[in-house]
Amino acid sequence: MPSEFELIRRYFSRPTPRSVLGPGDDCALLTPAPGMELAITTDMLVEGTHFLPDTDPEQLGWKVLAVNLSDLAAMGARPRWALLAGSLPTACESWIGSFAEGLFACATRYAVDVVGGDTTRGPRNLCLTALGEVPAGAALRRDRALPGDDLWLSGQPGLATLGLAHLQGRTQLPEALTEECLAALQRPMPRVELGLRLRGLAHAAIDISDGLFADLGHILERSGVGAEVFLTELPPLPSGVDPRLARQCQLAGGDDYELLFSAAPGRRAELSALANELRLPLWRCGRIVATPSRQPALLDANGRPMNVVSRGFDHFA
Repeated sequence: MPSEFELIRRYFSRPTPRSVLGPGDDCALLTPAPGMELAITTDMLVEGTHFLPDTDPEQLGWKVLAVNLSDLAAMGARPRWALLAGSLPTACESWIGSFAEGLFACATRYAVDVVGGDTTRGPRNLCLTALGEVPAGAALRRDRALPGDDLWLSGQPGLATLGLAHLQGRTQLPEALTEECLAALQRPMPRVELGLRLRGLAHAAIDISDGLFADLGHILERSGVGAEVFLTELPPLPSGVDPRLARQCQLAGGDDYELLFSAAPGRRAELSALANELRLPLWRCGRIVATPSRQPALLDANGRPMNVVSRGFDHFA
């Protein structure tokens, strides 16, 4: 059986052309570009909580990096470097090799150097730290939403949770929708390019990892404002599935890694043009209001408040 260091050398030591020094020493050496601030995020994926035990390791390798790049995207930061620490129950080379291929496929796609990490024996648990760069003072933040701002949402939140419900036998999806939902769950596409282009356009932003309403609540709390979300302006629900389940997944499902952001009404034309350029739907789905409230209001077609039973995922709820 290969040693810990042989596994690292064989599967995780690859060229790091954007770094002074990559894996192999006590620390990596990195040089941020002049005038840039570092954006740093870390996320943990635990078997049984964040992914099923039979999840394809190649897809898991992609996802463990992608979910961190989504955080960088929400800050308008360009991804640069990543470090991976994890515990594994066994040194299964076929599993590790597939996982590494997925990890480095994502790293190549987004020009990220994997510059170090650590591994040990234990329950399968993967913790990745990602670093990016953003021009000084230009980062998108949660505490900058202003009364009167439009609320915008990218993509189609809810698909990932529908995919999980399908895998768990809680619903049966049509074949074509199954493929789309499983792709959203297992191989999310972080909205890096959108985040970069939102610098100077958006006021506040966040990625949708715990659910639309839960994550919007973080913006409201940090910015000291409230929000109204218009039911009729949300992305259309997928056909062929229980609409109540689809709506619950859209509002509270999480694991989507789309971007939710606020912007001044005068930016509408620019954002519509950006959606066309990126070929990514952007939905103007609500507005920021002055009255502070951690809980956004969901309004029906007649402007009446609707009840929202579940607002998102909480590890300790």
